[in-house]
Amino acid sequence: MFSSSGSGKKAPPQQEMVQVDRSDSTPPFWRAPQRETPPSKKTTAKGRDSGLVVGASYSHADGLRFDSLNLSSSGSRPRTPPSSTLTQTRSRDSTTSPPPKPSSGLSSPPLKTYMNFLSNTNDDWTADDGDDLYGYEDDDGDDFGLPSLSNAKRRSRRMAAQNKSDAGAGTLSPITDSFGLHERRYSNSADIAIERPTSTYPMPKKSEGKILRPQYKDILRDPANALHLINHPSIPANATPKEVDAINSRISRINKFKRILQASTIPLSDLRALAWSGVPEEVRAMTWQLLLSYLPTSSERRVATLERKRKEYLDGVRQAFERGGAGGGGTTASGGGNSKGAAARGLDEAIWHQISIDVPRTNPHIELYGYEATQRSLERILYVWAVRHPASGYVQGINDLVTPFWQVFLGTYITDHDIESGMDPGQLPRPVLDAVEADTFWCLTKLLDGIQDHYIVAQPGIQRQVAALRDLTARIDSGLAKHLEKESVEFIQFSFRWMNCLLMREISVKNTIRMWDTYMAEEQGFSEFHLYVCAAFLVKWSDKLVKMDFQEIMMFLQSLPTRNWTEKDIELLLSEAYIWQSLFKGSSAHLRGPASRSPSANFQL
Repeated sequence: MFSSSGSGKKAPPQQEMVQVDRSDSTPPFWRAPQRETPPSKKTTAKGRDSGLVVGASYSHADGLRFDSLNLSSSGSRPRTPPSSTLTQTRSRDSTTSPPPKPSSGLSSPPLKTYMNFLSNTNDDWTADDGDDLYGYEDDDGDDFGLPSLSNAKRRSRRMAAQNKSDAGAGTLSPITDSFGLHERRYSNSADIAIERPTSTYPMPKKSEGKILRPQYKDILRDPANALHLINHPSIPANATPKEVDAINSRISRINKFKRILQASTIPLSDLRALAWSGVPEEVRAMTWQLLLSYLPTSSERRVATLERKRKEYLDGVRQAFERGGAGGGGTTASGGGNSKGAAARGLDEAIWHQISIDVPRTNPHIELYGYEATQRSLERILYVWAVRHPASGYVQGINDLVTPFWQVFLGTYITDHDIESGMDPGQLPRPVLDAVEADTFWCLTKLLDGIQDHYIVAQPGIQRQVAALRDLTARIDSGLAKHLEKESVEFIQFSFRWMNCLLMREISVKNTIRMWDTYMAEEQGFSEFHLYVCAAFLVKWSDKLVKMDFQEIMMFLQSLPTRNWTEKDIELLLSEAYIWQSLFKGSSAHLRGPASRSPSANFQL
């Protein structure tokens, strides 16, 4: 049951920027425009060398080749920096200088395919052969055997002592991060991720009104018990007529949802129609669980189903993390690498290794995801899902898809739904966290069941959608499509991440949650409607993009100005996507793009 098949796919996070010298290297999926330049170096107005193109990282693009990608002067993998967003947020309070940037001198590594590039990713497990880096054997972990915070501190002290004795050895070099809080250990293996640092969790803020609902036990038993707890805000005496209309409209909308959700048999068609335009946060958790078919539509079956599914998940967690038991007796098929602690616990080494690295990187700018309780919960969800789906295993990007569910379901039990800050989940009763975790796992499973070909070997689902996006853009905005082609911009260079992470790296979690209201209301929201959202998202920037060259286009698309987007911006984007879907889905042959373009196989627009 617990196989590591497909678990070797790893990739850098979206913030990593790789410099590619066009004169020496033109990987097949990152082709710079062919332009004539004088022999002497030209410098742009901003002082950048025009001979260099700043490109984006491509998570898990199986089957693609890194044949000529320049990594570093030593031929080793590029260093993975801390999250740029988190660095900018916290570096102001730090007196420690950031790690030195690698030199600009670039040289090509030996010719190798992408799969060969990943073949040595388990080297980090044996980097410290004489010392158990993760200290699992003597760990006083949590209920499921995961390492505790106190043990992490002990490991940090051992690692610091080991670093002093191994200074100059060159195997592992400690580099103080830009926060000045701890040391990160970088390995020289082919792994494209960094070792997990000692965790530094934020202190909880107890004065922001994040109060557990006294009726949480009733809500745990049946989510419908939260419906009668909804309190509508009173209308201020000095409210304008527009504000009064907005409040009354929201109250009326919530009441419509309540009438549907309180029915003995819930009509899903009516719920979908109502949810398309957005779901109020007071009823969102239950609505999502129904639209994903996690909760049954019959109120009589709801309590028993929830109890059974939550128990099944918790049993799966105990089995997965049982010491020396699960996962084939502590052995894996990952090939070559070994971790004493992972083997002792029966974990799949490659899967657990990558998850334990990615989880601390997940939404690092949001306080909620910095707490130990949050990170441990996400780790368990991702690991159990990965070992139960060996065809794909864990793939970077799935860690992003967990967070909307986890955040929405946690908010069900808190009086203040804005829980991104001032809320330490570790202070909540264990049954609440268990329920949030189990519900998140099953809803994530339902979502990924519809798009699992996005994450299997070679990721055909994503490649098919990228090709369809190219064709759809040519129909909607031929001028933009021609300009991108003229500048030798390949759609996979920027839209791979859009498909892999469902635009979560481009917009905030709150805006993603609003977008998912509509996705779940659509019959094929994540697998088909998302394509039209991406098309509307790209065309939105058309006026700017057609004035840019290759390098400017890539830099712009990797850092889009969506930081200040509101729910209204998302609703406008969804409306435009709906128009394109109405016009082009199932369109006849005469509407297709030029014959020179290869058709989007197995994906009908």
